[in-house]
Amino acid sequence: MQQEFRFSTAGRIISGLSAADALSEIVEARSAKRILVLSDPNVARTDLVDALLRRIRDLNVETTVFTGIIPEPPAHHIDELQTHFRGESYELIVAIGGGSVLDVAKLLAVLINAPFQVSDIVGTEKVPGPGIPLVAIPTTAGTGSEVTPNAIVTLTDEHLKVGIVSSHLLPSEVILDPALTVKMPPLVTASTGVDAFIHSLESVTSNKANPVCNAVGYHSMKLIFPALPIAYDKPDDLNARHDMLLGSMLGGMALTAAGTTAVHALSYPLGGTFGIPHGVANAMLLVPVMEYNVGTLREDFAEIAVAIGICSRELSTKERSDRFIEALKKFVRDVNIPTDLTQYGVTENDIEDLTIAASKVTRLLDNNRRRLDISDIRAMYENAFRTQ
Repeated sequence: MQQEFRFSTAGRIISGLSAADALSEIVEARSAKRILVLSDPNVARTDLVDALLRRIRDLNVETTVFTGIIPEPPAHHIDELQTHFRGESYELIVAIGGGSVLDVAKLLAVLINAPFQVSDIVGTEKVPGPGIPLVAIPTTAGTGSEVTPNAIVTLTDEHLKVGIVSSHLLPSEVILDPALTVKMPPLVTASTGVDAFIHSLESVTSNKANPVCNAVGYHSMKLIFPALPIAYDKPDDLNARHDMLLGSMLGGMALTAAGTTAVHALSYPLGGTFGIPHGVANAMLLVPVMEYNVGTLREDFAEIAVAIGICSRELSTKERSDRFIEALKKFVRDVNIPTDLTQYGVTENDIEDLTIAASKVTRLLDNNRRRLDISDIRAMYENAFRTQ
């Protein structure tokens, strides 16, 4: 019998070309008069923030715009923003950006008027109540943060990324407009896209996999696997961009339903210690982890290979799973994601510290279908060097 599972997601999702036009409708329907708009410098330079604000300029709304969100946000950055905005009576927060912006916005929504800090809510369901309503508008197709109850922060002193998980972090509204993603730099398109694929792959092979996860996860991979190379090579292809946004969102739902596994567990120390972007770190570890997992997940990989069009069911299980691993290597290689750990300052002398740090991410390691011990984790980091 299927084990118990629970699933919830964002309050409403609006998707499609020109979906951004719905922002004015949302603001008007909520009768919001004071809005906080959050973004980052890269997005602000593309004029996306100004373009979205023009949609609400005739609604007599007082708008505060902050575009200084730091990528891979450290906890102290969120504490500083909480102090900066404390006491402001915002009725709505609008987040425009990638995963870091969305995560910070989700946290500030519950922190601005709260008597606690981010360190008090690290873990699962430690947020005591709902915060300010949030409209999440992703400009990357990768994290799926717009539909998850998760936020990732960096604990600088511990050189580690940690998760905050709470149903109170779920956005009230989500806008998915492919036109907002066409100005992504190629590396961001590539790394966030591979990250989205990994969300679904890990979720459907997790110990907590369930019918909801499998339904959205398989469809997510079917969208992303062919669409990412097109979005990377032809940035203006709105059909590919839309498929990537949908695939990313479904990947977020999949990880909400079942959770990620060892790729994410091992990537957190790389991000926390060396500042490697989350999607890049995941892409670097994808093949080493899946090569380790194939002994346990061979049938799963064989099914996924057929589902996403790598090969036909006429081949044997082993042939299909082997082709899946080879396809993963090509998938990462074709979008030119950096695979050289040394360019981020990582040396083989760092493997032991990375291994110890990753071994502490038990929330995710426990999801991995094949058990890992310290020696297994160490071997995967070593393999990440050997595959360069």
